[in-house]
Amino acid sequence: MAGVDVAQARAAILRVARALEAHKDRLTELDQAMGDGDLGITAGKMAAALTAYAADEPATTDVGTYLAQAGMAVNRAASSSLGTLLATAAMRAGKEARGQDEVAAADLARMLTAADVGIQERGKAKPGDKTIIDVVHPAADAFAAAVEEGADVVAAAGRMLDAARAGRDAVTPLRSRVGRASWVGERTEGLVDPGCEAGVVILEAIAATKEDT
Repeated sequence: MAGVDVAQARAAILRVARALEAHKDRLTELDQAMGDGDLGITAGKMAAALTAYAADEPATTDVGTYLAQAGMAVNRAASSSLGTLLATAAMRAGKEARGQDEVAAADLARMLTAADVGIQERGKAKPGDKTIIDVVHPAADAFAAAVEEGADVVAAAGRMLDAARAGRDAVTPLRSRVGRASWVGERTEGLVDPGCEAGVVILEAIAATKEDT
C-alpha cells in the first residue's frame, strides 16, 4: 500500500459511519451505566453526517482538506462532547495533510499524533483519566513507533489497534476522572468507558480493508 488518497479516505469515512450506526445501541448501554446515556444518539448523528458528507464525489483531491471538512460536518451535526472531540481530531489530522493528494505512513503517523493532541487539548484530559484519550494516545504512539521501525501502513495499523484495545482494557478497572462519568465516582470502576469503546470502534473501522466491510 503506497499511500492513502481521497478515495481511500472517503471509503474509511463511510466505514466509520457504518460502524458508529451498528454500535450505537452498545454505546448507549455503556453510557447509561456511567453517563447521561445519549452517546448512542450522538453516534447516530455522527454516522448520518459522515454518510451525507461522503455521499457526493469529493470536490477536492487534497486529503487534508477533505478530512478537515469531514470534521466540520461532524461538528455541525453532533456538538456534544464526543462529537466535538472527534471533529477536532479530524480537523487537526487534516491540517497535517493539507495540500497533499496522497499521504504515506509517516504522514499518517503525524496525523494521528495531531488528532491525539487535539483531543487532549479540547477535552482537557490526559492519559489515565479514563476517556477516549486512553485509546487514541497509545494508538497514535504505537502507529508512529511501528512506522519508525519500518512497518508499512497495514502492519502499523495492526499495532495501533492492539494498543487501542489494550488502552481501553487498562483503564476499565479505574475510576473515571473527568466529565459526567466522574460524578458517578467509584461506581465507574470496572465499567468500560463509552468514549474508549467508541474510540476502538472508530479506529477498527478506519483500519479495516475493503474486504472487511
